[in-house]
Amino acid sequence: MFLELVRRRRSIRRFLDREVEAEKVGLIMEAALRAPSSRGLNPWEFIVVTDRDLLDRLSRSKRHGASFLKNAPLAVVVCADPDRCDVWIEDASIASIFIHLAAESLGLGSCWIQIRKRVDEKDNTAEENVSAVLGIPGNLRVESIIAIGYPGEEKPPHGAEELQHEKVHLNRYGNLYGCRQQDR
Repeated sequence: MFLELVRRRRSIRRFLDREVEAEKVGLIMEAALRAPSSRGLNPWEFIVVTDRDLLDRLSRSKRHGASFLKNAPLAVVVCADPDRCDVWIEDASIASIFIHLAAESLGLGSCWIQIRKRVDEKDNTAEENVSAVLGIPGNLRVESIIAIGYPGEEKPPHGAEELQHEKVHLNRYGNLYGCRQQDR
């Protein structure tokens, strides 16, 4: 079941004008809270955003790759406290992926919006913009925003032939692993 979920998940940037049910939002957030974390420190925090005005403002938080957020019915802003854990980026990224997979398992589409190390049209940081819009305290860093909703587009799964098998090595770099044989 997991591999089928991974095989069909694609980044969705167009959403139907349909609210995501509170029960599904709760399940997505449960998945995020169950994400693995280094040493169990759980440095992440999440902001669930459903307000259309806030989604519109967040869609302008960086120069490229966030405009579709204004048409999403739901976003989850993934933050973390770097003072709590030295690998907060990794922990926040893992939680972000759990959000994606939970959304897919519930029949929803999603797309990652990178915030950390991105800027807007005036070279202000996307992190500062998101923090200002949502009142995020200064001790938290913003890693990503995950746009979520009912898909307004269909994308076929990537075929096994598109996978970069040459990037899988066995025991030593350069010894290609025979993973092509394991594809379905």
